[in-house]
Amino acid sequence: MSNLSSIPGPIGIFDSGYGGLTILHGIRNLLPQYDYLYLGDNARAPYGTRSFDVVYEFTRQAVMKLFDMGCHIVILGCNTASAKALRTIQQNDLPQIDPQRRVLGIIRPTAEVIGSLTATRHVGILATEGTIRSESYTLEIQKLFPDITVSGVACPFWVPLVEYNECDSPGADYFVKKRIDQLMSLDPDIDAIILGCTHYPLLLPKILKYTPDGVRIVPQGDYVADSLKSYIERHPEMDKKCTRGGRVHYLTTENPDKFRESAQIFLHEPVEVESITL
Repeated sequence: MSNLSSIPGPIGIFDSGYGGLTILHGIRNLLPQYDYLYLGDNARAPYGTRSFDVVYEFTRQAVMKLFDMGCHIVILGCNTASAKALRTIQQNDLPQIDPQRRVLGIIRPTAEVIGSLTATRHVGILATEGTIRSESYTLEIQKLFPDITVSGVACPFWVPLVEYNECDSPGADYFVKKRIDQLMSLDPDIDAIILGCTHYPLLLPKILKYTPDGVRIVPQGDYVADSLKSYIERHPEMDKKCTRGGRVHYLTTENPDKFRESAQIFLHEPVEVESITL
């Protein structure tokens, strides 16, 4: 058991890179009153191609850092971390670190709503290679809705397109169309597609352009925000541990100037950021 403080603190949001900023954006829109601490492990990103053991270890380090900085709730705003590290941290680490703290992922909230968003009961996932290979979405969805058929396609070039600010380029059209066509050819009955990577909402105009009519696109940010709001309402004891000031502080393991520049692609506002080591 560690000597973590019981003093209220900000809500922590962790991602290996910048994509978690889309999750933060959704949460802040719905719950602007709370303080937030965002940590991007940008120096070691991307996590998508790394092994389960490495992702778990990196994620655990980040969670401990956010706990040490006063967070009582940490959201893994990263699909790869949610897929490869969340369960182990919840089951093995939290009971020893501090059973009163919470680490929440972003796959379950999306899985919970998908049943109400599909009529054909055929769902597609577009995500990184690591998330697709982990089959986390398939497992979560079929646990809740055994009648739903899930098909997934990895989109290896989509994250670089976003991070290099190429979302509007002709190259983006090629790569977006290619993966959507691939997914729809796997299962033409798909009527809802989950964007299983937090970068992908920035490609939404292109995704909508190449998605067949009648197919719904499901970004995660709003559903994760709704799920967090519901969680806090159901757990007033956790609500009391979250400070309210509407402030956001950003941490990165990379160069702060680089983070500041890239964060503007996602947030369209200047940010104050501090460099840390995990």
